[in-house]
Amino acid sequence: MSDLRVGIGYDAHALVEGVPLVLGGVAMEYPRGLAGHSDGDVIAHALIDALLGAANLGDIGSLFPSGDEQYRGASSLDLLWEAYREVREAGWELVNADCVLVGEEPRIGAVRDEMAERLTAALGVDAGCVGVRATTTDGLGFTGAGEGLGAHAVALLRRA
Repeated sequence: MSDLRVGIGYDAHALVEGVPLVLGGVAMEYPRGLAGHSDGDVIAHALIDALLGAANLGDIGSLFPSGDEQYRGASSLDLLWEAYREVREAGWELVNADCVLVGEEPRIGAVRDEMAERLTAALGVDAGCVGVRATTTDGLGFTGAGEGLGAHAVALLRRA
């Protein structure tokens, strides 16, 4: 078995009124937030799936079922910490991760580094191990229409 494993993750949620927007663990000033059982943080959720996938431990829904009330309103950074604990217990550690937010807005350039720092801190890994960036779809699809946001993540693990 290889000493390296790669996993990909994807998450998407609708933008709705009356909910705070949290991305990469950062509360954003924005008129709408992401609908979700937890705080709806698509970046953290995609990263959780990438980590679990690389370690062959299932997905975010198997670890944190949306029907389980203990996760209602939960901080996705707490869920990320818990998922990575499972990954470490399975004998893996993060080499690096790359996260990409997909949406026309909000623009995250001013807080992108803070997002990476919060994700890195939640994982308890060295600074620079997690990158965050964003892209648009030039008006195409649900993200282009401003109906929601999506995120992709990839994580590289090595045997601990």
